[in-house]
Amino acid sequence: MTPGFDAVLIWGSTPTLFLSLEQVPPLISQPEREISITVAEEFRPDVSEAWLEGALAAALDLALLPHEPAQVSLALTDDATVRNLNREYRGLDEVTDVLSFSATHAGQWEGEEAPSAGPAAFLGLDGEETLPGFVLPPDELPPLGEIIVSYPQTCRQAVAQGKPVEHELALLIAHGALHLVGHDHVEPEETAAMQALERRALARIFGDGEYAP
Repeated sequence: MTPGFDAVLIWGSTPTLFLSLEQVPPLISQPEREISITVAEEFRPDVSEAWLEGALAAALDLALLPHEPAQVSLALTDDATVRNLNREYRGLDEVTDVLSFSATHAGQWEGEEAPSAGPAAFLGLDGEETLPGFVLPPDELPPLGEIIVSYPQTCRQAVAQGKPVEHELALLIAHGALHLVGHDHVEPEETAAMQALERRALARIFGDGEYAP
């Protein structure tokens, strides 16, 4: 895990990138998957939504089984939004880089004070491992979850580590996607397995051998 890397899994619903069209990762045709991208208005001049979609598609190819259906959302936002979500659903009043809201896998409350009944149930702290059942329309894909990334924090971490912002952003997207399907980094074995998948995802996104396993 890179220094300052603080991606986390939560249970529940919900500098400039110089990327030319040639640098956009190829979009993989996955009719069984639906990807929704939201970029805060202030960052839209800096980030290509097509690039974000391609990066997430590449990560999902490794996180999910072949042809496994899913709908996933990715939001690129500011520090304040991420801090508010981190405080409400993790109990930590601080900015982090990425939050993963999984529809099927429980996260952890890390605050000093016990959460209220709402967040406790929302996070799966009541012992339940699945969300309350509901019937999806027959033509709707099953929800996998949502990834929320702080773009300013991404930029700070990239500068601190001396690497391109797009590399850090791709890593956070891959990390968040893996959290959605239950990967974690609590134990050393889990961390090693997750990092191996992240390297494979980055190799796909950038199409070079720098991140090959």
